Amino acid sequence: MTEIFLMVLFAAALLACILSKHSILFALVFGLMIFSFYAYEQGHSPRKIFSMWLEGIRPIKSILITLLLIGIITAYWRAAGVIPTIIFYTVDFFSPAIIFLMSFWLCALISTLTGTAFGTAATMGTICAAIAESLEVSIFFTGGAILSGCYFGDRCSPMSTSALLVATLTKTDIYKNLIGMIKTSIVPLILASTLYFEAGKFFTADGAPIIDAKEIFSRSFEINFIVLIPAILIIVLSLLKLRVQLMMSASILACAAIGMFIQGISGDELLRIAMLGYYPSDSELAKILSGGGILSMANVIAIVCLSSCYAGIFRATGFLNRLQGLMIDLGRKFSPFASILTASIVTSMIACNQTLAIMLTHQLCRNVEPRPEVFAVNLENSAVVISPMIPWSIASVIVLMPIAAPKISIFAAWYLWLIPLWSLLRRR
Repeated sequence: MTEIFLMVLFAAALLACILSKHSILFALVFGLMIFSFYAYEQGHSPRKIFSMWLEGIRPIKSILITLLLIGIITAYWRAAGVIPTIIFYTVDFFSPAIIFLMSFWLCALISTLTGTAFGTAATMGTICAAIAESLEVSIFFTGGAILSGCYFGDRCSPMSTSALLVATLTKTDIYKNLIGMIKTSIVPLILASTLYFEAGKFFTADGAPIIDAKEIFSRSFEINFIVLIPAILIIVLSLLKLRVQLMMSASILACAAIGMFIQGISGDELLRIAMLGYYPSDSELAKILSGGGILSMANVIAIVCLSSCYAGIFRATGFLNRLQGLMIDLGRKFSPFASILTASIVTSMIACNQTLAIMLTHQLCRNVEPRPEVFAVNLENSAVVISPMIPWSIASVIVLMPIAAPKISIFAAWYLWLIPLWSLLRRR
């Protein structure tokens, strides 16, 4: 079958880029070429194919805006002293023994309150990573714990866009879905928390930070509670259920004001930081606080745009529709969830972002599971958590890249692994 051959060819290109340590953008461009050629062979003109690309990108305009805001807020929370102030007041309560567990829980809490993994990664994720850096513990485990926590709430928060998308696609009640998601996450949550706690025991030899973060921050920033206003705004506005973009914009404006009037940053410097990121001249400070900026999101934005072009081609040509029969056969032979999980792995690898993976998995498997409520929970336990475990997916890149965690940190995202494994054992 042509469709399977092209998907295997694309997967081989992705693997080749990863093994050769080249940018996956090369593979994504190659994929766009072969899928566009597939559309051309079906009789579509080049102009029509280009319109397919645009149709694929149009639905993700809000995601692109969010990515730009993430780049700015991650830089401004550093430059305005928000992250240093939070660490200054909390670092004494942390130790290497509990940093992984606390990173998981804190990111899980914020992601549940805000309903966004991206927003959590840009705020609490960078804070936990900076604390872990000051404690000089493994960024591999820290990255995995943060990745797990960011998608804890993204999966089961009533404000989560992915939860709303699943409910809309399956025509189910989001709050009934949440009950099912909570029930299927109890065992994975307990096991993941235990694993993060046990991993922390390997770093208890020296319970004090090797880097004196408090001293470094106090000499570089004005530390007081007013500086915490941008973080407080995120929490308060999330409780008021404002859109993520509005929450982040309010926090950015507050950071700009604090940066100018408290930290003494000029307007021109704020613009430079927004675009290029925050990179202080103090070498000790730079080691634990550099990063952010719109430019840091360029690679991520390119990945999202290219993968969205695929979705436009797939919808217009029925590329994935022809694979529905295989998914139905797989569901009958093993279990509906096994079929949905398989489809989510394939679509997550192709789509390179969570939203498209959910939509494509639903398209492939909508006839596999006849019970809408069960299908909704199965989508949450597969497509929603599989996408962050794909190294080249925006869902993992957007969390791991700002905190300088390696891609292999996905193997320490134990909560995300345990959710589908536990669901597979339950064979729903």
